[in-house]
Amino acid sequence: METTSTELKSVALENKHISLGAKMVPFAGYNMPVSYSGLNDEHATVRNAVGVFDVSHMGEFILKGENALDLIQRVTSNDASVLTDGKVQYSCLPNDKGGLVDDLLVYRLNEKEYMLVVNASNIEKDWNWINKFNSKGVEMKNISDDVSLLAVQGPKAILALQKLTDMNLSEMPYYTFKKGTFNGVDNVVVSNTGYTGAGGFEIYFANNVADKMWDAIFKAGEGFGIKPIGLGARDTLRLEMGFCLYGNDINDTTSPIEAGLGWITKFTKEFTNSKALLEQKEKGVAKKLVGFEMIDRGIPRHDYPIADANGNVIGIVTSGTQSPTLNKAIGMGYVPTALAKADSEIFIMIRDKAIKAKVVKIPFLKA
Repeated sequence: METTSTELKSVALENKHISLGAKMVPFAGYNMPVSYSGLNDEHATVRNAVGVFDVSHMGEFILKGENALDLIQRVTSNDASVLTDGKVQYSCLPNDKGGLVDDLLVYRLNEKEYMLVVNASNIEKDWNWINKFNSKGVEMKNISDDVSLLAVQGPKAILALQKLTDMNLSEMPYYTFKKGTFNGVDNVVVSNTGYTGAGGFEIYFANNVADKMWDAIFKAGEGFGIKPIGLGARDTLRLEMGFCLYGNDINDTTSPIEAGLGWITKFTKEFTNSKALLEQKEKGVAKKLVGFEMIDRGIPRHDYPIADANGNVIGIVTSGTQSPTLNKAIGMGYVPTALAKADSEIFIMIRDKAIKAKVVKIPFLKA
């Protein structure tokens, strides 16, 4: 059944987005801004200056206690034992059928306390999945509805945000975070885990200071061309970097090995379905997620068929767009392993026509 607008959940800054003229759309059960000034303008703003995404729809869980790490180790694919305080790790939750429940971030707050950041559409699913394995009394708290999250992205993000905090943002390496005072508010988490490839930070705070935070960030960014950015540009930005999106490039049926996520799948420990995934890694997989760029004219879209030179359908496009930065059509999709090498010729079926493309190494946008 389609979700009606009255059933949509609201983020704390919803009225702010509406007052700024954002185009609002239903996304993962929330009423979210998809664009403000237009996708290409917003995309360029993040690549060249600084843009602010409201991603408060994301989920946050706190796991606390003596056995918090043990639980995380059993349900996630990456090795969280290497984390120290202030470190973040990209990981995933494998299911028991060879696919993924979700991908997520693991924040180590201290030795006995962690924050997991999960995708908005999977909050309930992830909570239930992790809780199913909580056999050793880990204290679990779902704080998703209490937390707002802004992603301030772009090369000038640091210049704007540093005005608002004593935390030294230039000394915050990729995939680390600090907790401190930001804009006069205590216990704010500021992290560097960007999903755009343009640099920047994520700021987690309580809903009741959301307006105050938004206004201060925009005031601080006035001299740097700061603009609000919608989820449309977030999608094109992450695709240029070849970052996976759950529900498109990875899902309940795709394995981390097939998706090129072997680097976050560590077999130094046992976790859900690890035996089967290790077998996949050792024996190889039949299909792989690849990046491709169009040679002939056409824009690939999610779910378009991928064919070989003989017209046989061999895969499916998981993500595709016209790249605003590269000014060419790009995409990702699953193809047989034999066609996963760079420069392999494939064809995207667009309105029943086979349009030529070639496999390329990701990221599409080189640093």
